[in-house]
Amino acid sequence: MDDKAKILLVDDREENLIALEAILSSLDQDLVRARSGEDALKALLTEEYAVILLDVVMPGMDGFETARDIKRRKKTRDLPIIFLTAVNSDPDYAFRGYAAGAVDFISKPFDPWVLRAKVSVFVELHNKNKQLRDQTALLREQAALLRDQTALLEARPAEAPQEAPADRAAGDRLASVEEQAEVLGKHLPATLRDEYEELSHRLMLLREALDGQAPTAD
Repeated sequence: MDDKAKILLVDDREENLIALEAILSSLDQDLVRARSGEDALKALLTEEYAVILLDVVMPGMDGFETARDIKRRKKTRDLPIIFLTAVNSDPDYAFRGYAAGAVDFISKPFDPWVLRAKVSVFVELHNKNKQLRDQTALLREQAALLRDQTALLEARPAEAPQEAPADRAAGDRLASVEEQAEVLGKHLPATLRDEYEELSHRLMLLREALDGQAPTAD
């Protein structure tokens, strides 16, 4: 499995793309080229990216229009965009860029240290968010298994005078999942908050069912 983050480089000039690749190669991430706004939008349809470096001035669809289209899509609306501009660019570019959804601006020629530092921050953030999403998905799977196990325990005749090993195992497993969910909830980004609330609700229902307070529910 390739754990490298993808960074989308959008510029119509070959020499600028070469410069970006030379500067960012030391980050050891997957650098993907796009020579136009249209190409960038196509690339975003099939892959997930950590950050976009987007040239402002391009023929056809310029950087502002490209950014607006990116932010209109549900899948990419939270994707960070860093605009690339010339040193002597129009002062109005900053206002238009932030209005279109940019998180930062970098002027050409690029300062290698500044560019790498800014991009690495978004790569790290992307990797952490991906890890949190994976952990949330794993906890959801564990909760589903626990729900099935609890349903089987409830269907069993209530004749045993003491707690059965299966009950203890289910309780221990649920406690472990509850503990992991609590830790995870402290670090989740806002984009995953709804999924976490759903998971917490399911865990609460499982706990009630296991403790004999209420029946299991979906």
